[in-house]
Amino acid sequence: MLKIKRATPNDANAAFDIRREAIRSQCIGAYTAEQMALWTRGKAEDGYSALMEKPFYLGWIDDKPVATGMLDLDNREVGALFVLPQFTGRGYGKAMLDHLEDVARAREIGEVVLDATLNAASFYRACGYVGEQQAIYHSPSGLALACIPMRKRIG
Repeated sequence: MLKIKRATPNDANAAFDIRREAIRSQCIGAYTAEQMALWTRGKAEDGYSALMEKPFYLGWIDDKPVATGMLDLDNREVGALFVLPQFTGRGYGKAMLDHLEDVARAREIGEVVLDATLNAASFYRACGYVGEQQAIYHSPSGLALACIPMRKRIG
């Protein structure tokens, strides 16, 4: 069973590693090798570690972090939902998403949004999110990636 805990600044490197491995494994075919290389370069200290100050969570199996997820309260946005490749298909992504939605509900947020990667849009649709139109996500590092903006009423 996935145990979800609030991340601390000490979890930044583990969270960054989960993100990198998930992108490199699960985004093949949806994005070019060059895009994925640019998207996953660097290290947590390059800005990713600042996300630990938000409601950022790690999902643990035994003593190993295997999933991440974040809720940006200012924008009502779900983000950073990643699962290590060897742990996909076990419901851990859904468990993390459910947890983030529960956090949003507890803060009386009635609707959440997200920018789904092209490979993850069907997962989010299966979880009740709606959105079909492709857009461009502009990352803080300047990378532009195709995405599908989605939303879900949760309140």
